[in-house]
Amino acid sequence: MIGRITGTLLEKTPPTVCIDVGGVGYEIDVPMTTLYNLPETGGKVTLYTHLAIREDAHVLYGFLSAQDRSAFRALIKVTGIGARTALAVLSGMSVQDLADAITRQETGMLTRVPGIGKKTAERLLLELRGKLGADFGSAPGTVSSGRDDILNALLSLGYSGAESQSALKTLPEGVDVAEGIRLALKSLSRH
Repeated sequence: MIGRITGTLLEKTPPTVCIDVGGVGYEIDVPMTTLYNLPETGGKVTLYTHLAIREDAHVLYGFLSAQDRSAFRALIKVTGIGARTALAVLSGMSVQDLADAITRQETGMLTRVPGIGKKTAERLLLELRGKLGADFGSAPGTVSSGRDDILNALLSLGYSGAESQSALKTLPEGVDVAEGIRLALKSLSRH
């Protein structure tokens, strides 16, 4: 497995870049967000990579951060989402925006990405819930806030992202998780 490549940037031909590593040029497909943040040709670059081996090709995908690569890997595990669609998603929005959309269960942000319709967006939100949410990319060992736990509980009970966010706004500051869930459910039952 090729996990990371460091070398000299030879070419930028979207969505592919070519990086010279010890005299070997590696062609790597990258999302547009990565492409825009690369140095000029001739500059030194490091990319985190994902190697996809198919029957007809070996394709290398590159990302500026390990977090971007992790998001790509999570996306391609979703039923019906291939590498090209995953690159399109990461080209159309940052990983943080994607994580926010998943946490809030908002299909609107995803449907703005070319090639993502309403049903695909709903599938992405469903299959990535809990795998790529608001806490995605936080340092290992960090504790999520009580509000995140309350939000996740409401989402897992079947409430929409908008309903859950609305219920969170009614909660007092510093409420513990159990009491927060109880109060949020009480608020939701009134509507």
